[in-house]
Amino acid sequence: QQQQQQEQQQPKEQQPKETEAAPKPATMPNPRVAIVFYSMYHHVFDMAKVIAESLEENGIDVDLYQVPETLPDSVLEKMYAAPKPDVPIATPDILESADGIVFGIPTRYGMAAAQMKAFMDSTGGLWQKQALAGKPAAIFFSTGTQNGGQETTALTFVTQLTHHGMIYVPLGYAASEAFDLSEPHGGSPYGAGTLAGADGSRKPSDIEKRMAVKQGEVFANVVKKLARD
Repeated sequence: QQQQQQEQQQPKEQQPKETEAAPKPATMPNPRVAIVFYSMYHHVFDMAKVIAESLEENGIDVDLYQVPETLPDSVLEKMYAAPKPDVPIATPDILESADGIVFGIPTRYGMAAAQMKAFMDSTGGLWQKQALAGKPAAIFFSTGTQNGGQETTALTFVTQLTHHGMIYVPLGYAASEAFDLSEPHGGSPYGAGTLAGADGSRKPSDIEKRMAVKQGEVFANVVKKLARD
């Protein structure tokens, strides 16, 4: 009995405490890119949708915006303009909130359409405080003809990005389709592009869409690298 009492008086082995699980690191939200475009006949809009899908496939959240129209309905009707896409109207503040911006620009005589230029003219408040400085930006475009501004549209728009202190991200020759001479197509080292035809009847080709996909991939990689920093 004494032996049993001694055994009962001996302290029981302490059970090891359960270790608390280490807190999981907070997941960073996806970077967000705004695609800001003007599209009278939907050529640029069609390309914007391709780039948006490519960005999303590469881990980017995307918002599509169209810049405000400056022409009256009576003029648009005479120009046989397509109905406006169901896309929100861009305001300067959406540029400030985005991690990166892709501009979709139809060409007018080798440079950006007046609607896009008017929108950029409204960003003076952002310029004054350099709210867009350091943000990556890319450009894609639509022209009526093969030599109608597939390079100059981007070149003349780079001045807008420069004054805002933005980082221009060209497509370069990342898309192998840039070397494809089997058929006329848009696109250049400055960005993806499409040929609309003089009457606007031509739609983006498979080659042009593949270049747009590659541009989305290239831009996504840059945005993600900058977002991590």
